[in-house]
Amino acid sequence: MSAANGTGPGAAPDPGWFPLALRLQGARVLVAGGGGIALNKIRLLLAHGARVEVVAPVLDDALAALRDAGALTHVAGEATRERLGALLPGCRLVYAATDDRAANRLVAAEAEALNIPVCAVDDPEPSSFITPAQIHRGPVRIAISTGGAAPVLARRLRERIEAVMPAGLDGLARFLQAERAHVVGRCPDVNRRRRVWEAFLDGPGGTAAAAGDRATARQVLDALLDGVAVGGEVWLVGAGPGDADLLTLRALHLMQNADSVLYDQLLPPELLDRVRRDAERVFVGKQRDRHTMPQEQINAELIRRARAGERVLRLKGGDPFIFGRGGEEIEALMAAGVPFQVVPGITAASGCAAYAGIPLTHRDCAQSCLFVTGHARRDGTLDLPWESMARPGQTIAIYMGVTALPELCAMLVRHGLPPDWPAALVERGTRPDQRVLTGTLASLPEMARAQAVGSPALVLVGEVVRHRVVTPPPLLEV
Repeated sequence: MSAANGTGPGAAPDPGWFPLALRLQGARVLVAGGGGIALNKIRLLLAHGARVEVVAPVLDDALAALRDAGALTHVAGEATRERLGALLPGCRLVYAATDDRAANRLVAAEAEALNIPVCAVDDPEPSSFITPAQIHRGPVRIAISTGGAAPVLARRLRERIEAVMPAGLDGLARFLQAERAHVVGRCPDVNRRRRVWEAFLDGPGGTAAAAGDRATARQVLDALLDGVAVGGEVWLVGAGPGDADLLTLRALHLMQNADSVLYDQLLPPELLDRVRRDAERVFVGKQRDRHTMPQEQINAELIRRARAGERVLRLKGGDPFIFGRGGEEIEALMAAGVPFQVVPGITAASGCAAYAGIPLTHRDCAQSCLFVTGHARRDGTLDLPWESMARPGQTIAIYMGVTALPELCAMLVRHGLPPDWPAALVERGTRPDQRVLTGTLASLPEMARAQAVGSPALVLVGEVVRHRVVTPPPLLEV
């Protein structure tokens, strides 16, 4: 690191800005400026209960509406030294938010002379405080600041943090707030009380409180206070077709809170990197004719771990209920009395087709889409509804169809589709190394053989392939 950034040898430390949470309920705050710059700050101040006074010659329409609604007080006129001398005493904060830098600095100087904290918007030098980018979830407040150096970066960081925050954080925080006195009364020992709260937040109690189920949350909390071990839970989560950015927010939240994860063959390493680092990882993947762990054993392992108090993540590629055997797993969990949640994921048909630029339906040629699996029986035969598949006016999305691709294409032709019927194959769909092959029922099997296509891959059959659009940046093409 160099001295230029204040961290090299001999460099003076950068004192930065001291983060502070300030109560504004009922406090006077003066804002100089009557336009859009001031409006952004005023909305934030009003959300925190401040009594806002605006000094400006005129107000724009949005601020005038707030004034007419009684939300703020308007002092008509320029922010002169004389006028500020009358308005500043008794203010808790001041914002200089005009579009005139010199006028803002005058306001800042007058406030500073009275030791009133002042922020000149987009001008840190005369400011004694700055407003960080903020995230609100009820009582929870998160502020991100770059010390005024890069406000856009702060907003981008806020967006990223907001994206991974659970939607029920407000309810969870309010539940914890409401139960604090109860827990202190039941558990006076500070260290034990901390362990109780940690166990509550990391277990089904926290999940129930976040979902608004206060009765269940209280039951779990009381059980923890009584020293009763609380059982675990299983989360069946669809991880999408491969691109980690296609995870749902709910899936990401559970991935980061699991104690253990049982995952499948098709999940790429970069997606598994999103799982909590200290979670135990158990590979239970399935490949053709080789199962690392039979389904019955997977079911038993989910039940065993949940009964031991673990939050078990059953992570599946795509969607757990589309050729993912999720239905079998929840039947076993229900029979064992183990609580569970199911989080849907983007299935391969929609994800891979979208990344390949192929619409699954099209007004001119495909009014329906049929999902089927090309996985053969143990005797090698394919038992599929050929008559309903080999029809125009629809798209067929075939999962696990690479090995049986020659027979799939031949059977569709035998049952009525022409040999030149459009077909495509999407290998490793949505990933950076995605490959897309387009051809016909007659040509696609040989193309796949020549290009050594392997799993995971999705076959798409139908006239929609002719409507394919390749958008930049292009993925690897054949």
